[in-house]
Amino acid sequence: MQRESWRPDAIDTNVPSVARMYDYLLGGDDNYQSDRDACLELLEQVPSTKVLAVNNRRFLQRVVRTLATDYGVRQFIDHGSGLPTQDNVHQVAQAVAPESRVVYVDNDPIVLAHGRALLEENDRTAVIQADMRDTEAIFEHPETTRLIDFSQPVAALFVSVMHCIPDESDPAALVRRVAERLVPGSFLVVCQLVSERPEIRKFVTDFMAEATGGHWGRVREEHEVTAYLKGLQILEPGLVEVSSWRPDNDLAPVQQTDEWIEWGGVGRLM
Repeated sequence: MQRESWRPDAIDTNVPSVARMYDYLLGGDDNYQSDRDACLELLEQVPSTKVLAVNNRRFLQRVVRTLATDYGVRQFIDHGSGLPTQDNVHQVAQAVAPESRVVYVDNDPIVLAHGRALLEENDRTAVIQADMRDTEAIFEHPETTRLIDFSQPVAALFVSVMHCIPDESDPAALVRRVAERLVPGSFLVVCQLVSERPEIRKFVTDFMAEATGGHWGRVREEHEVTAYLKGLQILEPGLVEVSSWRPDNDLAPVQQTDEWIEWGGVGRLM
């Protein structure tokens, strides 16, 4: 696969970035006016978007904590990690087990810069710049091979990123490629934006494709996400709307609308 050559001067702040839009929705500061404008326009049409982003982030944190605490996972590869925020994967995992190791993967140069600054003194964590579809480049990157022992279980995370992958890149095949390189006992965490309403799928897909200059895939349906994890043992409670995946307590926020949702779960390689 041909990889883009990213340079600091290649950042076009006039074109919204999915990572920076997500940062804005989570209340972060690492975004530009183009990102904020795109989010505000999106929120006009799909008001649940901000709540959805927050619930998705909490899902990521619960999954990492669960895998580290209940299943003894000590290695994580976070595909399409986005900009650093509070309670990142390494912070959650290392709070459970300080020896946990994390590789973050993103193709946004701003993510690379901010991530490396954050992790400068954490030698068990790295940020690499790569297209998350380029499994070979990711798995053979010097930082990955430094941190990840592929003879031991690994958790590969694809949290709220599969909708960025176009159909022609075959997101299900991406998950299979990663699974083939992991040992039994490893986990794949997958969720993406889905909607059972055709008008929502069309609007968001068209809007995001235009806003991001084509750096977008498609809002899909639940059965398509189910196919990503075919053949894996699905952890309870199965594939669900993510705010209902092992909530911390009965008071935890749940997704109240059905315009679109984050749908997914965790599969284990047997």
